[in-house]
Amino acid sequence: MDIKELQEKVEVHLTSVWKEPVKITEIFHLSGGACQDNYALDIQSKTSKKSLVLRTDKGGSLLSSLSKRDEFKVAELVYNAGVKTPTPVYLEEQTSIIGTPFFLMEKIAGKATGRYITKDKELDSYRKTKMVSDLASNLAKLHTVLPESVKEEDLKQKLKLVTRENYIREAIIDLRQSLDDLPEAHPAIELCLNWLESHAPNIDKIVLVHGDFRTGNFMMNADGLQGILDFEFAHFGDRHEDIAWLCMRDWRFGRLNKEVGGFGDRKDFYQEYELTSGIKVDPYKVSYWEIMGNIRWAIGSAQQAERHLSGKDKGIELASIGRRTAEMEWEAMRLIEELENAI
Repeated sequence: MDIKELQEKVEVHLTSVWKEPVKITEIFHLSGGACQDNYALDIQSKTSKKSLVLRTDKGGSLLSSLSKRDEFKVAELVYNAGVKTPTPVYLEEQTSIIGTPFFLMEKIAGKATGRYITKDKELDSYRKTKMVSDLASNLAKLHTVLPESVKEEDLKQKLKLVTRENYIREAIIDLRQSLDDLPEAHPAIELCLNWLESHAPNIDKIVLVHGDFRTGNFMMNADGLQGILDFEFAHFGDRHEDIAWLCMRDWRFGRLNKEVGGFGDRKDFYQEYELTSGIKVDPYKVSYWEIMGNIRWAIGSAQQAERHLSGKDKGIELASIGRRTAEMEWEAMRLIEELENAI
């Protein structure tokens, strides 16, 4: 569907839903990555003007991403928990409007690109003062969403309701299944999964996990954090998962000495998280989940490449992501060696 047709269909539909004439005065495509399509919309009606983002799928999913309905519902939970995230505005579950379900959310200012977050001079002052604390405190607020906070039983199941005792075991089983589904062997991943299985830590509490909390998924400008984005991989799990994912080498964008997202130091992030949450961050658990995160991303990268190689969803972006698999395998094994030497 071209952008003009999309505009017309959305105008007609929102006019019907909101019971007043709706005009989209401007629409343009935003970067959405390998799995998502985002469009900026300036919407005008008799009663209001809104700058919104329309979010929908454009291809196969990476691992087990949430449906647009469930992603929207998670965004509502997180927004209501006080996390700085775009206001969820409208959910459309039917495919008959534009061909896929979609939702609308507030359009916020800022940029999310890795180079901007980690290196742009415009953010120098914020990077040195509040970037780490703002992200740590917002992540701590996100982790206040507990299974009992979710009233819809269907959504609770989609977020994979688990127990502290079985969560890591189930996570490894899922990764083994995803690995088995790939057409080629990955002995390094098998080795790391075996290590993860025999070195699993305990979990203090099951909380809502963002699932992709990293540089690239929060919007910032010189005024600071504008909002945390992209909840399609949210699930119930261990709070240390999100901290570890942000610290992964792949999300530092060349600034390897800044282990938190390419802009901060672990001790500062841990301290700020603890101030908001009142819960001590366990460095061993962060390291464990960092290894798990690299294996998860290694498998995800291979899946993306397979989408291209199989002809299911050809694209140079998918092919290029596939080459990262070996990098993640190497990093996971390096982290295991580092952790073993420290014990």
